[in-house]
Amino acid sequence: MLAAMMTAANLGARLTGWGFVVFTFGSIAWTIVGLTSGQTNLIASNGFLTLVNVVGIWRWLGRQRKYEDGGRSAREASRRSSEPTLFTATGLAGMPVALEDGTPLGKSVEALIECRSGEVSYVVVATSSAAGLEEQLRPVPARSIGFGCDRLTLAISRGAYEAIAPLDGDAWPASAEQDTKAVS
Repeated sequence: MLAAMMTAANLGARLTGWGFVVFTFGSIAWTIVGLTSGQTNLIASNGFLTLVNVVGIWRWLGRQRKYEDGGRSAREASRRSSEPTLFTATGLAGMPVALEDGTPLGKSVEALIECRSGEVSYVVVATSSAAGLEEQLRPVPARSIGFGCDRLTLAISRGAYEAIAPLDGDAWPASAEQDTKAVS
């Protein structure tokens, strides 16, 4: 159960990778139980699961961890240099979103980038109800967002944000055409 929580939470390569390590110990233990009790189905299924878990360890503690560490080192190096400060594109998902006065609003879920220009078209921002059970997603045009290293800041009022129509399920638009300046 611990391994399932660690991998399902997806809180970074290291934690997810260590979840696969815990899964591996479990599948090896069950394989041993199968060997000592003569249960060939238990041996076969957990032998296969051990192989799957080893791939998970390689992916999350090996390759993915290198990607995250590389992005983190570039971000940190940029903060100490005269070059523009960087943050990773993958770091955009989950980044806190606040109003201009610093009041927390929600979090970034995804950024949609224009293929031709490479510029961010819009960012999907999630806000939750007080109980956290219901979530609304809104597409906020990039021109209405201040991109910071540790958070995104809306350059529109709360009212203008709330006037943006929430997204309907998984049918996201090709662009965020709302004129947020007219609403602010």
